[in-house]
Order: sequence, then C-alpha cells, then structure tokens
Amino acid sequence: MGSLDSDTKKPWIQTPCIASAPLSRIAGCNIFLKLENHQPSGSFKSRGVGNLMFRAAAAAPGADVHFYCSSGGNAGLACATSAIALNRKATIVVPMISSPLMISKLRLLGAEVHQVGENWPQADRYLREELLAKDPAGVYVPPFDHQHVWDGASTIVDELVSQLPGSDINAIVCSVGGGGLLNGLAQGVEPERWQGTKGREPRLMAVETRGADSLNASVLAGEHVTLPGITSIAFSLGATRVSQRTWEVSQKTPGFRSVTVSDAEAAMATVRFVDDAQLVVEVACGATIATVYNGMLRKQLGSGMSDEEWAKQNIVLIVCGGSNITLEMLNGYREKFGDAFESA
Repeated sequence: MGSLDSDTKKPWIQTPCIASAPLSRIAGCNIFLKLENHQPSGSFKSRGVGNLMFRAAAAAPGADVHFYCSSGGNAGLACATSAIALNRKATIVVPMISSPLMISKLRLLGAEVHQVGENWPQADRYLREELLAKDPAGVYVPPFDHQHVWDGASTIVDELVSQLPGSDINAIVCSVGGGGLLNGLAQGVEPERWQGTKGREPRLMAVETRGADSLNASVLAGEHVTLPGITSIAFSLGATRVSQRTWEVSQKTPGFRSVTVSDAEAAMATVRFVDDAQLVVEVACGATIATVYNGMLRKQLGSGMSDEEWAKQNIVLIVCGGSNITLEMLNGYREKFGDAFESA
C-alpha cells in the first residue's frame, strides 16, 4: 500500500444517459435516465467520495494513507471501491440500521467494518473520536458534506450537457439523503458554471421518502431542522439533518422543488423499474422514479402547462443506484406494496 502512479485512473466513470420510452409515455414528457448505477461502486457516490479520495492520495503519493468513512452503505461502498483503485486501505463505520447485505459487500471489498450507533451521526461520531483520532495516517471521508464531494457530483451536469447536445434540459430530479448529490447538481447548474444554453438552466427537484425527509421538513419549517430519527425503509437516505449547503440550495435555487413519497411508492417504483427499464436499484433511488409513476413529476414541474407544452419538456432522472437490493427484496416489495400506485 502507498503508491499512486501518475497515470492512476480516477475511481469513477462517465455514465450513460438514455431516453426511456416507457417512462416518457407514463410521464407525458421526455424522460432521460442518467445511469449512476453503472458506477464502480454501484452508485453516484463513486464520484464525490472518489474525487475526495483521489485528491487526498495524489497529495500524498508516497504516504500510507488510510481512509475512514461513516456511511449507511453506499458511501462506504464507494470508499472501499475507490480504496482498491487507489491501492489504499479503508475502514468503514456503519450504523446499526445498515443491512447485513451491505455489510457483507463492504467486507468482501476488503474494508474493515465497524457497526456502531442507531443512525449516521452516531456512527460518524464514533469514527471520528474512537478511530480516526488515533491514526495519524487517517483521512476522513465524509459521505456528503465536503466541497470535494460536491465537485465530484457536479461532473454529472457536465456530462449531461455533452450527452444531450441541442436539447434544453428543463429539470433534473434526484433523491436526497444528506445532500451531497443535490449540492453537486446545484453547483453544476449555476449560471456561471452551466455549459448549456445561457438563461435556460435546469430546475432541480429533490425527492425524499417520508421518515427520512430532513430536507423537506426544513423547507416546510422555514429553517434548517434535524429529524428526531429515521423511520423510512430507505436507509441510504437516513440523514437526520442535511448539510448546511443543501439547506442553502433549497432556499436560493430558482424554481427549486422539495417533495416526498411514501416508502410504498419508492419500493414499488423499484419493482416497476425492473419491468420498464430492466434495471435494479434500491429504494432510495426508487424515490425519484416514483414521481413518474404517482404523477408528482407533472404536478410539480408541469403545473400550468398544456399537454402539448408538457410533452416538450426534457426531464433527467438521476438513477443514483444503490446496492442494498436483491431479487428477494423486490419480490417482498411486490407482495407488501403492490397497490401503491393504484390511486395515482
């Protein structure tokens, strides 16, 4: 461990952006899927976490850097996957609500895993105070609250501009946990950064599941609040408080929307997505997709538009991915939540 070749590849990739005929038909507009589930770790986390780790390793090419990350799962997987790519060690601390499936995947990647605390803040506190503080070679890898993480996530927007040339992107929709992805997207669509048609920056819509809706709770309260706990099955969205930057994004971004869906809707969205896109994603990602199936996408982004006007809208869904999903879980969702969209 310790070497970093000058030609070391960054631990994330450019992902496809594809048009979805089935989802476009359901939504009534043009739906594009940005497939972050194709990242090496299985989620968008490879960008932000990978960017932070790449920069840290490059800054100390001869040092035996050891990365430490607290995560509900996907950021930890991104840390472990990136550590392999960078030839470094990784220690991951996950809260007790994390699934055995995710913990097993982390260990298979060679990471040292600790399971501590009822939620992410408690796991993070343990990592900082009990592990990182005792390792002089340790580098902290925050799951979402760091500029380098946001910089990594912002590369999604750069790719979208090149992948959809000549097409105005009217809105980008993403799921929100702590807010790292949203922060990066907001950074990418800022007027001074936006590489598409000037004055036509995309609107942003953030989606959470109820019970993990710390951003929406803040928006409704008019102040940055902390949830008392996480009750949603979307464990990867389980941040009781979004980053300060995320709160600011929600208040300062023109046309910003914050919405919630039920666990049932998010879960059944993952089931229907298998049929409509032949892609398997976890419930946290299903939250975004659910806005197509339950009609919320048009209610929020197409209000006041005629059918003809709405049909011309180009909406990008960030398929953020996630690895906390199995065929058995999908079958369970179908049995338990099969009627989630009947009234939509």
